[in-house]
Amino acid sequence: PEPMEYVRVCDAFGTGYFYIPGTETCLKLSGFIRVQGSFGRDAADSRYNQEDFTFGGLPGQSTSDWDVFSRAYVAWDAKSDTEYGTLTGFFAAEFNADNDTDSGDSDFIDVDEAYIQLGGLKAGFFYNWWDKGINGETDTLGNVTEFNSIAYLYDGGTFQAGISIDELEGWSTKANGVGISGIVSASLGGVSFDLLGGYDTEWEEGAIRGLLSADLGPGVFQLAGIWASNPNTYWAQSEWSVAASYRFNATDKLAITPGAQYFGSLQDSLTSFGGDDAWRAGVTVDYKITEGLATRVSVQYEDEDNGDDQVFGFVRLQRDF
Repeated sequence: PEPMEYVRVCDAFGTGYFYIPGTETCLKLSGFIRVQGSFGRDAADSRYNQEDFTFGGLPGQSTSDWDVFSRAYVAWDAKSDTEYGTLTGFFAAEFNADNDTDSGDSDFIDVDEAYIQLGGLKAGFFYNWWDKGINGETDTLGNVTEFNSIAYLYDGGTFQAGISIDELEGWSTKANGVGISGIVSASLGGVSFDLLGGYDTEWEEGAIRGLLSADLGPGVFQLAGIWASNPNTYWAQSEWSVAASYRFNATDKLAITPGAQYFGSLQDSLTSFGGDDAWRAGVTVDYKITEGLATRVSVQYEDEDNGDDQVFGFVRLQRDF
């Protein structure tokens, strides 16, 4: 009989990888299953729970103040060593079910990321540095955060610097616009700082953002600030904003994260900011039920000038693998 070839564990890139039989390529399969119930004003119109909540909301189609959706996320990560550094091929997809008519609907199947990376050079469809937020669910720190891009990141350990050329669609004045984003970051001990900028060449407007993170007592304190010249692809909610949170690690299983954010001069048209302000405050509670299974509860209060205040949030159950 032919000798049996067993799958070999690959520990060169961390846990969870195994060698694809007959190759020196390591593969990792991962993902999660999520069930989530959202609440808030017209929650059924805020697709997938107000995760991407913006002022003014979505056009009202219902008056339901609750909604439930389910999501399956699957990721494939292939890595191998080369003379130019680590070669990576990454693909992740989301399958969303928000109601009983979603079966077979392509709008609810989403390519989350698909890219090739060699050393510090990365090309494909992936999340920009603007996607990074602070702990908890109170903050909004980016507008559009995922593009077809080519990027390079220099990683010097305690110091990093990167630049990305992004294809802008949807927010651009053309069918295909161009954006440039860049980041410098440094870390020392339990303190790290990012300085990020983005320039939309079609609108000829830009935004900058700073984010500070520091280990403090039994948790992590984070502070972020944003300023924009006018609405653009990278940031459009307000002329400026400040957000802060503190993740208090009460036990190995329980974390409580209060947070707050202030928005100065909210966007009042596609190309300009107005005079209204808004603020948001809330708390996020994470509890690890057992290995691979956790729950998250978010409750947020928001008050906008010349608008109704509101309470919104969600209850989430998630199984990671």
